[in-house]
Amino acid sequence: MPIMLPAALGPFRKFWPHLKPTLLYLAETEVHVYSFSVAANILLSFFPFLIVVTSLVRYGLGWPGVEQGIYVALNDYFPGETGRFLVRNLQSAVYTNGKALSYFSMLLLLFTANGVFMPLEVALNRVWGIAKNRSFVSNQVISQVLVFGVGLLWFATTAIASPLARLGWLAVLGYKAISFPVTFLIVFLTYWLLPNARVPKPLIFLAALGVAAAIELVKLLNLLIWPWLYAKLSHEYGPFVNSVTILTWSFVFSLLFLAGAEWSARKARELGAPALPHA
Repeated sequence: MPIMLPAALGPFRKFWPHLKPTLLYLAETEVHVYSFSVAANILLSFFPFLIVVTSLVRYGLGWPGVEQGIYVALNDYFPGETGRFLVRNLQSAVYTNGKALSYFSMLLLLFTANGVFMPLEVALNRVWGIAKNRSFVSNQVISQVLVFGVGLLWFATTAIASPLARLGWLAVLGYKAISFPVTFLIVFLTYWLLPNARVPKPLIFLAALGVAAAIELVKLLNLLIWPWLYAKLSHEYGPFVNSVTILTWSFVFSLLFLAGAEWSARKARELGAPALPHA
C-alpha cells in the first residue's frame, strides 16, 4: 500500500518525494540488522573508549577541567540516571586503574573500541552498491584511523566545553552549541573514509549536516522523555536498564546515520555520480 501524506501537511508535500524512499529504506529488515549490529558494538566499545580518553586526560595530560567536560558530554547523550550511572562507573574504573593503565593497555582498549566500524562499513558499502568489502586487516587499519579521528574531535569538544562544566544547565546548553559541528565532522569523516570506494563529497557533506541536526533533535527528545522511558525500561529489564538504554539510543542514532547515507547514495545515482572504486 503506498504511503500517503495527510492533507494537513500540504506545505511539506514538495519534500515528500525526497523523504519517502529513505523511510522505505529504514523499514527494510536488513537495515535494522545493520543498525542493531552497530548498536551492539557501540555497547561493547563505548566504555573502553571512555576509559582510554579519560585516563589519558587525567593521568597523561593532567587536565581535570577536560575530564569534567567528558562527564558533561556523557550526560548530554544519556541524560538522567543512565548518564549518572556511566559517570560513576567511569570514575571508578579510571580511579581504580590509576596510572597502572599502561599505554599498551590503552592500545588494546582502542582496538576493542573500533569494532563499531566493521558493520558500518558493510552497511555503507551496501548503500553505495559497492560489491567488495575491505579485508579484515584493511578494515582494522581504517577503523583505527577513524577511532583516533573521532577521539581527537571528541577530545577537542570536551576541552572547549570544560570551562562550562561547573555551570549546570549552562554547561549543557554550551556543550550542545559546541557539539553540533563536531558531530557533523564525525559523520562526514565516516561517510568519506569508511566506504570501500570514493564517494562524492558535496552530497555526503549535505547528508552529514542533516544527520548531525537530526542527532541533536533526538538528544533533545531523550532529554525530555528520559524519566518516563527509564521507568518503563526499569520495570521491564531490571538490572539491565542502563545497557538497554544505551543500546536503544545507539540503534536510533545508527538508523539516522544510515538514513543519511541512503539519501546521499540515492542522489548520487540520480545525478550520475556513483561511488568509484579506489585506484
